[in-house]
This record gives sequence, C-alpha cells and structure tokens, in this order.
Amino acid sequence: MKSMPSDSVDLVITSPPYDDLRTYNDFVKGNKSEFNGYSFPFEKIANELFRVCKEGGVVVWVVADSTIQGNETGNSFRQALYFKECGFNLFDTMIYSKPPRGAVGNNTTYWQSFEYMFILSKGKPKTINLITDRENKESRKGDNGTKRLQNGELLQVSRGGYGEYGRRTNIWEYNIGKGHSTSDQCAFKHPAIFPEKLAYDHILSWSNIGDIVYDPMMGSGTVAKMCILTDRKYIGSEINPEYCEIAEERIESTLITSTEFSEYIGAAV
Repeated sequence: MKSMPSDSVDLVITSPPYDDLRTYNDFVKGNKSEFNGYSFPFEKIANELFRVCKEGGVVVWVVADSTIQGNETGNSFRQALYFKECGFNLFDTMIYSKPPRGAVGNNTTYWQSFEYMFILSKGKPKTINLITDRENKESRKGDNGTKRLQNGELLQVSRGGYGEYGRRTNIWEYNIGKGHSTSDQCAFKHPAIFPEKLAYDHILSWSNIGDIVYDPMMGSGTVAKMCILTDRKYIGSEINPEYCEIAEERIESTLITSTEFSEYIGAAV
C-alpha cells in the first residue's frame, strides 16, 4: 500500500488472517511442508487503508474471533475500535451467517456459525446501493386513513405502501464449501476462501461501475473476480506467491457469459 497514492480507492473488501483460525503456507521458510498462521501489522494496515481510501470510501472488514481455553479473544472488536481511532466511521456492524455444516467449534458452547462484517467509511459513504431482495410478508398500496389526536379529534393521514420486496437486514447468510462458495476448483487450494456472492453483494452495495476496489489480502482472488464480473477495477496485494498463482488462474478463467453468471449468482438484484 505504501506505493499507492492517497485518496485513490473507492472500496476495500478483505478478510485478514485473524487469530490463527487457519494455517497458511509459510513460504518465507522456503519449505511448503511447514505451515504457520500469518501475523500481520494490523495498526499499520488500518492507517494505510485510511490514507488510500477516497473521502466517502468504504472498507468491508470480514473477521471473527477464536476461543482459547473458554475465552474469546475479542480482537474483532479491538480492530473495529482502532479503525475508529484512525478516523473511520463504523457505519454498520453486519453479520456473515453460515449454516452449520460438519464439526465446528466445541460441545460446550452454541454452534459457532457467523463472522463480523464491519462496514467502515471515511466520512459519509459516497455510494449506498441497498440491495432490495427481502420479500415483504405483505405488500400493499398506499391508502388514506385517520389518526385520533390526544384531544379526540380525527386527523386525516396518508399511509405509504409496501412493495413486494424491501431492503435486506444486516445479517447475510451464505452457504459455504464446494458447490457453494465458488465453482472454481482451484480456489479450494487456499484454506480460507469466502463466498463469491458475499464479495459480489458488497461490491454492488458500496461501489459503482468503474470504481476501484482493493483487497489488501487477496488470497485466492475472489474480490478481483467479482470486480471483473461487475465492471469494477481491482487492485490486490498478496504476500504468498502460491496464492497469487491461484488468483491469477481464477482471473484468467473468468470468461463465463453474463447469463451463466446470473444463473450462478441466483436472484437478480
């Protein structure tokens, strides 16, 4: 990021290697058989993200906590609060919900099935495209009615209607794993991919066509792929050459038609 100009990025979407919840190839040792969870200079990254973001830019920070001897680390909250110290607004605290699958967590707590998605903005977000695919339980046209005032008189009022679909809640659920997160088999060489649909939905929500989207921990290239499919420009940083190769393979193979992509994504927005 040090080589990037200030105020140059419209949107950041990333998921850092938090709390050693995954192991990543430690290529620095030159031995792919050795594994180690990356540690990273969070404070420097947070400050640099504030510098490179445009005024009104948004950072989507997807993170969770590990539990060590019955005590959650709470690092996700510490990071969110530090972003505020850097100058970001905590615009929304969203939840990435994952249906339970396989053996997750331990048997002494409720099933762990979510991560935080902190939406951080540099000032007021310049782009807010709320996705409206939540089906209302009842839709109706607007009508007129009366409201009785405290003194007993009736006041004529007009009531707005409800469309068939409304804006989402801030809890987003995605199926994960093979057949769900992506159809790119090479992506699963990376130990911690997040669903393409998650990146796609955030790109739609906080950016416009032609905007620059940055992933400072690019991993398998999910954000870059979704930028290509939504006509955004992308920048990615990744320290591991092996993961760079995966990202490059996915980017090069993103030649599916818009019809096939719409069928894969599911519902139109």
